[in-house]
Amino acid sequence: MNHNELQKELVNEEKRAATISGMGMFLLTCLLTLASIFGIFYSVASGAIAFLIISLIYLVIIMPFLWAGLKILKPNEAYVLTIFGKYYGTLKGPGFFFVNPFVTAAKPGVSYINTAMNYTHNAVSGEKNAHVVMTPSKKISLKAMTLSSDKQKINDLMGNPIEIGIVVIWRVVNTAKAIFNVDNYHEFLSIQCDSALRNIVRLYPYDIPDEDDESSLRGSSEKVAGKLKIAIQEKVEIAGLEVLEARITHLAYAPEIAAAMLQRQQAAAIIDARAAIVKGAVGMVEMALAQLSENGIVDLDEERKAAMVSNLLVVLCGSKDAQPIVNSGSIY
Repeated sequence: MNHNELQKELVNEEKRAATISGMGMFLLTCLLTLASIFGIFYSVASGAIAFLIISLIYLVIIMPFLWAGLKILKPNEAYVLTIFGKYYGTLKGPGFFFVNPFVTAAKPGVSYINTAMNYTHNAVSGEKNAHVVMTPSKKISLKAMTLSSDKQKINDLMGNPIEIGIVVIWRVVNTAKAIFNVDNYHEFLSIQCDSALRNIVRLYPYDIPDEDDESSLRGSSEKVAGKLKIAIQEKVEIAGLEVLEARITHLAYAPEIAAAMLQRQQAAAIIDARAAIVKGAVGMVEMALAQLSENGIVDLDEERKAAMVSNLLVVLCGSKDAQPIVNSGSIY
């Protein structure tokens, strides 16, 4: 099937289902039901066979169809209705409605309201095994929902394996696409999130030096999340879903390289700290020599200045406290 044939098979537009007031139809059905019951008693008492036949036809055949057309919806719920295999329309909005009794609500691929946990015992091992029994619903939730992706191991731009997890906030905006274009829009969204995450992570390194202006997964999380949201939205457009937000919830090096990367980060931190210490020490030595010269406290030749600079740098840049030594003689 080529692209044009596939587009013909897809449902792209959502339409409203034709409805009337459910409360008015409910009252009418109740009145007709009471009238039919009264007609049965009247026909038995008077022998009017016609009233008996009409009342039975209504109670047995017509009334179940009328009751089947009554639909109740809560806020942010919807029914996708079909009639004889064709898309009839979508019933949205809270209220009490009456629709064509011949329509049926299409069942989503996955929409579970109740989850029952059944347990069975293994006669040999005595272990208790759990079986999840799902109860499908024909209603589609239009609420904002959360999809939390499991941690994945992906290589970044530098080829380093990292572990990353995301959370996606999404909702259904086109019920017709969600039901007819994909078999299971929950699973479809999950797969597309994993695919988009892998494609985005491979474009960025895990981390970069502070002086670089390039983006990284750790330093540009907002930018990465924005691109991730756009990438997921493009993939799930066919399913009538809207991605409201995508965020990184977990980011770390993979365990096999975490120790080595930690040592590299520690070494970089030590080098940066030492550079700052040396820069500050040089400034303090310059200030000390300038003040000694300005105040005329002591007249130092070049050799004594070199010795003083050496001593001050050792004291200021050393990793341990300096031990003072009193020199009572001359350096010559």
